[in-house]
Amino acid sequence: MILLTGGSACGKSAFAESLCTSLPLPRYYIAAMKPYGAEGEERIRRHRTLRRGKGFETIEKYTALDELTLPGRGTALLECICNLTANEMFDDNSTFCDPCEAVIRGTMALAAQCNNLVVITNDVGADALDYNEGTRAYIKAMGSINAALAEKADTVCELVCGIPLVLKGTLPE
Repeated sequence: MILLTGGSACGKSAFAESLCTSLPLPRYYIAAMKPYGAEGEERIRRHRTLRRGKGFETIEKYTALDELTLPGRGTALLECICNLTANEMFDDNSTFCDPCEAVIRGTMALAAQCNNLVVITNDVGADALDYNEGTRAYIKAMGSINAALAEKADTVCELVCGIPLVLKGTLPE
């Protein structure tokens, strides 16, 4: 399992897709972003365009990742832990619960089904701004999830300006 982290729009997706194209087929893209509003739809369209021709089978799974069964082994790209966490944490009534167990369990269940799992997450909480209760709970959950996944991952990289900085392990050649 390779965990890629970094700030928003730092090149994580492009790097992850490139990395996955060097790893064994079949290739799955696990999309966790729910398509909310025009901005969300545009972001999803952009990501689909970036993946075109790279051999990914897209599987949309917004919650309960542990219930997903891949059709075969190979390489999976999970995009992204931030969306999966928000989906698990907040229901349609804006009430929230602790998503940590569900996200970690689901990610590890996915890892057990493939030869290579590349997981994208964001570095959150570094700005130290004052947020509402729900956002603070989300940032705390993301911190816990990222730390747990980093511990379990073989390789952890932070992307800065599209450049991978290996924090743990090694990247595949």
